[in-house]
Amino acid sequence: MDPKNGSSFTGFILLGFSDRPQLERVLFVVLLIFYLLTLLGNTTIIALSRLDPHLQTPMYFFLSNLSFLDLCYTTSTVPQLLVHLRGADKSISFAGCVAQLFVSLGLGCTECILLGVMAFDRYAAVCRPLHYTVIMHPRLCALMASASWFTGFANSSLETVLIFLVPLCGRNKIDHFFCEVPPLLKLACVDTTVYESEILFFSMIFLFTPVALITFSYGRIVRAVLRIKSAAGQRKVFGTCGSHLTVVSLFYGTAIYAYLQPSSNHSQDQGKFISLFYTIVTPMVNPVIYTLRNKDVMGAMEKVFCRGSI
Repeated sequence: MDPKNGSSFTGFILLGFSDRPQLERVLFVVLLIFYLLTLLGNTTIIALSRLDPHLQTPMYFFLSNLSFLDLCYTTSTVPQLLVHLRGADKSISFAGCVAQLFVSLGLGCTECILLGVMAFDRYAAVCRPLHYTVIMHPRLCALMASASWFTGFANSSLETVLIFLVPLCGRNKIDHFFCEVPPLLKLACVDTTVYESEILFFSMIFLFTPVALITFSYGRIVRAVLRIKSAAGQRKVFGTCGSHLTVVSLFYGTAIYAYLQPSSNHSQDQGKFISLFYTIVTPMVNPVIYTLRNKDVMGAMEKVFCRGSI
């Protein structure tokens, strides 16, 4: 995607919700509240995982990674959106758009892999409880987390290059609130079928690995649960795994809907609200999902707050 394309090109215009001024005012208030809650919830998870020795386990190590990732993911788009919702200038430089696409794609890809790694952690805890600490050694946990980040951004590099190879012919108005793949492809002045096929091919290969890991892990977990005779034991397993499955369903469901459906069936307004869901709503509710009915986290919060009030 040549930034010049034969004309003076300074950047892009993010149209966002500019055709609905009344909605912009409402969205500004709602998204500001959601963003602050996202910062609070995910920062709390990270802090508790560091401060409470009982939470210094593989599960909470990966959860704190997820919380940090969600903080970065939301911050890569929402502050700019808030500025655009309150101002007349809705521009973004070419370099800024490239950076935003690269970072948001990298963080999204990393989350896909990290959710698969967390599923494997739950498999080891439920199906191999006696060997859990040996299997999920701190070095292995750090290696798996690092591999998730590296692979996610490597995939993002490839897709970002493919996107910005598409000729624009001077078009610069993006009908979206941030630089994302589907609306960027719609700016192209050439047939993008080949580009879309390449991106879909690489996306499918990338998704296959984490989805296969999640399917394998939960297939084994279900088999293990069916062997548990006590109802209390089954509830305990479902309690620890149910939160993760909920987060997986929210993230993968919205991401697959946004990226893997044909562009001809993709309503732009619908796409904007789907993007709002996985860029701000999902990161905001993740800490709630993981802490709801979680006695370890609630106990850690009580200890920290009680210690602070003394």
